[in-house]
Amino acid sequence: MTTDLHDDLLDPKNDYVFKRLFGEAPDLLVALINDLRPDLPEIQSVEVLNPDIRPEELRGKYIILDVLARDAAGHGYNVEIQVRRYGAWHQRGLFYLARMLSQQLEAGEDYTALRAAVGIHLLDFDLFDHGPAQQAQAVWRFEMRDERQPAVTLGNVLQLNLIELKKADRLGLGLVLEAGAPAARTQASAPKLQPSADQPPAPASAPASRQTRLGAWITFFEHWQEEQTMAQVEHAPIQQALNRVRELSADEEARRLAFVRERALHDEATLLKEAREEGREEGERIGLQRGEQLGLQKGEQIGLQKGEQQGRREAARETARNLIALGVLSDAQIAQATCLSIEQVAALRAAERP
Repeated sequence: MTTDLHDDLLDPKNDYVFKRLFGEAPDLLVALINDLRPDLPEIQSVEVLNPDIRPEELRGKYIILDVLARDAAGHGYNVEIQVRRYGAWHQRGLFYLARMLSQQLEAGEDYTALRAAVGIHLLDFDLFDHGPAQQAQAVWRFEMRDERQPAVTLGNVLQLNLIELKKADRLGLGLVLEAGAPAARTQASAPKLQPSADQPPAPASAPASRQTRLGAWITFFEHWQEEQTMAQVEHAPIQQALNRVRELSADEEARRLAFVRERALHDEATLLKEAREEGREEGERIGLQRGEQLGLQKGEQIGLQKGEQQGRREAARETARNLIALGVLSDAQIAQATCLSIEQVAALRAAERP
């Protein structure tokens, strides 16, 4: 289907735009949370805990502009958009959820006062792509369950929801739109998510319509610039979000800040790429030298193999040294970028000190 493109609209996947959209409109955030978890009971309202965006956050590298919220029952939500894949991504997501959970209780409070910490992460890249089974699924939920008996759960006090947007769109989980009228998706068309054992089931009539809303959000984030496509999406929160994107796009200051944020993310990606390339080149040189020496002793083929392995290790260390020299990253962030342990990074940092 041919569509008219509005290239002047800001991208809702820019995390500055995303936070303006949902951090300033709690009702829109409620709709997003409900629609992205279509098999669970709906929430009615939320309080946004971090609506402001500080100037240093826009220019800061390795910072995610997320939306933190709490519903009437005290459950916490971390809602964010990610456009770039980082190393140790899983650990980062779990760390933030655990911190949300641990910060709930004051000293001496009963553990029964804990409320759920829920992560809802929209990913504009494929996170799970190993094998046909992973490639055929784009909507995920992770909770504390037994490996052999998944029905046995410790509850959903920690819950991480992931939606791989590009994959979901490729798999046809967005709305199926025809020229002239929107076509609703059926329950069978959408991914089947199983609720936790301690969660009451959603009403029998809800899944089909709410799964359609999930598809509407996928369509919005992947096709927001396509006028004819978006005109066929009848879900009211989507039209509200689209109108808000238009308003932000018409605001020169908002456009400037969105550009500042995008530039910071590009600078971050370039910085990491250059550091890795420098480390790889140095590692390859050292690896070849050591490989030749080993080749004289054990044969050229074995020597080169071991040299390449050593080269990769040296490349990782050289990358870490370059990042340490920049002086902007913590040991944990450098460890994520190079796949070294935090202890190895700390040792390299200590060795670099005069």
